[in-house]
Amino acid sequence: MRLFQRALVCAVGAAAVVVVGAAAASAHVVVTPSSAPAGSSQQLSFRVPNEQDNATTVKLTVAFPDNPPIPSVAVRPVPGWTVQTTTKNLAQPIKTDDGEVSDYVSEVTWTAGAGGGIAPGQYQDFDVSAGPIPDTPTLTFKALQTYSNGDVVRWIEQSAPGQPEPDNPAPTLQVTAASATPNASPAAAQSTVGAAGSSSGGSSSSSDTAAVALAVAGVVVAVAALGVGGVAFARTRRRG
Repeated sequence: MRLFQRALVCAVGAAAVVVVGAAAASAHVVVTPSSAPAGSSQQLSFRVPNEQDNATTVKLTVAFPDNPPIPSVAVRPVPGWTVQTTTKNLAQPIKTDDGEVSDYVSEVTWTAGAGGGIAPGQYQDFDVSAGPIPDTPTLTFKALQTYSNGDVVRWIEQSAPGQPEPDNPAPTLQVTAASATPNASPAAAQSTVGAAGSSSGGSSSSSDTAAVALAVAGVVVAVAALGVGGVAFARTRRRG
């Protein structure tokens, strides 16, 4: 009986460690999809979780890459939030299918309305339509997450090859080879902001998929440990 109890405790502990690790791994500001073909137009979604227990996320500022820039960016309205975009002039206009582009969006800031924001234990997706994606290995979107208590989390660190992930990694989009087939246009995005009413939810992210996989692995470990404990318990009874 004691062997069975020990196995049960070990199983529960192992599952808890895996699940907690999965939650910690997904508690970053990330961009989805995590990769996109060069030259395509994409709906990019910045997923922002609230990591504090006693404060609300009230602002998100995302800096868009400038070398090279994304020629066209349009913002999807988020109920309960206002949006402000900052543009910069290009030293040399970029030719696109829609003509020449002489300036680009360098920064987007979403601000929650009074009494709104992302509450503890919740997350929010902030979407933009962006393209064409520049032909470069990666695109980094440095982000600042501001809480109602004044704390600011700077998601600006970049991973070095072969090194562990930093504590506050910047959302990063991996750029793949240009697709041989025409890219389907993403859902239309608007630059005006909707009425009040905060929402939490949206497109799934690769980090969420990894978290679920880790959680499932924890359950498998727990079931296996229970099986071992059950066998040990049965043998103990037979010996008795």
